[in-house]
Amino acid sequence: MTTPQPKPFAFYGRVSTEDNQDPESSRSWQLTRATTLIQPHGGHIAAEYFDIGQSRSLPWQRRPHASRLLAALRDPRRGFSAVVVGEPHRAFYGNQFGLTVPLFTHYGVELWVPEIGGPIDPDNEAHELVMSVFGGMSKGERNRIKLRVRTAMAAQTLLEGRYLGGRPPYGYTLQDLGPHPNPAKAADGKRLRGLTPDPQTAPIVRRIFHEFLAGSGLFAIAEGLTANHVPCPSAYDRARNPHRSGIAWSKSAVRVILTNPRYTGRQVWNKQRTDEVLLDVDDVALGHTGVMRWNPRDKWVVSKEITHSPIVDDATFQQAQTLLERHRRGLDIPQRQRRARNPYVFRGLIYCAACQRRMQGQYNHGHPYYRCRFPQEYALANEVEHPRNVYLREDALTDPLDTWLATAFAPDRLEKTITAMTDAQLGNQPSPAIAAARATIAECDAKLERYRAALDAGADPSVVSSWIAQTQAERTRAETDLHTPDSAAPRRMTHAEIATLVRALGDIVTVLRDADPADKSEVYRQLGLRLTYHPQTQTVHAEADLSAHRGPMGCVRGGT
Repeated sequence: MTTPQPKPFAFYGRVSTEDNQDPESSRSWQLTRATTLIQPHGGHIAAEYFDIGQSRSLPWQRRPHASRLLAALRDPRRGFSAVVVGEPHRAFYGNQFGLTVPLFTHYGVELWVPEIGGPIDPDNEAHELVMSVFGGMSKGERNRIKLRVRTAMAAQTLLEGRYLGGRPPYGYTLQDLGPHPNPAKAADGKRLRGLTPDPQTAPIVRRIFHEFLAGSGLFAIAEGLTANHVPCPSAYDRARNPHRSGIAWSKSAVRVILTNPRYTGRQVWNKQRTDEVLLDVDDVALGHTGVMRWNPRDKWVVSKEITHSPIVDDATFQQAQTLLERHRRGLDIPQRQRRARNPYVFRGLIYCAACQRRMQGQYNHGHPYYRCRFPQEYALANEVEHPRNVYLREDALTDPLDTWLATAFAPDRLEKTITAMTDAQLGNQPSPAIAAARATIAECDAKLERYRAALDAGADPSVVSSWIAQTQAERTRAETDLHTPDSAAPRRMTHAEIATLVRALGDIVTVLRDADPADKSEVYRQLGLRLTYHPQTQTVHAEADLSAHRGPMGCVRGGT
């Protein structure tokens, strides 16, 4: 009589912080359950795969040890012939069982579960139903845990004003308040912490509120702090902000301080939330990923009582909120009679080579200029070598530019330019309404594919059916617009028509010099003109799409 060979098993388990259990005790418990199941059948554990800190909502492909287990299934020399799961409601979530078990079946590896009492039969409807129930129970348990935790944190903030962790705001530091009020956590040596004003940064917070209420803007406050060599929040706490330069203050940092109710001594929670969005809308099986988003102010939870030492009083904070709201609505800007808009020939066409931003028009002493203003502190923060102000006078550029453009219409180049202009025309294009209808149809088709994938993944059929009906109605309307006769399509000009128009203009330089500034600006825009000003060399690089003729211009301050 031959003795049966022991059967090697791979063990898989999982635990995360949302389970609120010690990882080692959870692993031991799940391993004991698995061993108890397989030992009577001559099985032993040959390999362990245990995910720690991985949410059950992550599919197996995105869990480190589960993905290693799936990769091992493909190896004929894997060292095990079956896999035993410690607890199915920790291993599978939602419809994950239906997406995972076909791989075990394909590679001929059995999947054992204690609740089934042995291996799962993929052809047994009862087994599939039981595992689907465990997936639903797992999803429901996670949702209940989230609800309980959020409710408890909201109550602790509102009623007790307890500090719930996270980064202390600028101006505060953490202090030890004694043992944790939860006996279990206190037994583990955990301590309760609270906020106390930081002697170095709390005065800076008071300064920001004082200067803002005195009439200084956010930008002026940020520049003043940087000029006074006051470390910005990311520079003061480099350990928590290695991803930031920490060189200069920004307007956003000042605004965050002015809008934080914690400086009044009250605890705040739920300023941000984590939304779960599909990692890939074209592959629902990849699951979701968490995205941090800001909550509106009416969703914030603020403690009723003062729980830590305030840096500013309630009246000061409320005045700052009122002033910020007036700034946002523009209520404090006096309504004055605006003078007629000055014409700028190169509006939106000139770029600064140092920062690649458009230069703004500005009149000085009756002459149009183009300016690029870049604060020195921001230049340092963004590691950009940029003068504080860059100016370019318009009339220093107009004549050299018109002369350069006219070279394309010189007698020896005229025929080539006309041919290039003819070829550069778009074909007989449909009207914008037709193009919009085609885009809508394509978008609707993509939506319908995603909705069908959602149905296959186990989404609620009643909800998805309403989405499909709405999208199909939208697609039908777009198809109606698509078949509407198109009478607004642009027509191509012939070579002869363009030649007649160009020759009728005569001297291009004279025409451009005497043209109305608004018309002249439109001509430059239609030519696809782009001007890049280099302040270091005081030169302009000009590009126009009327032909293959491109080239840099010379110095605009005294000759070309």
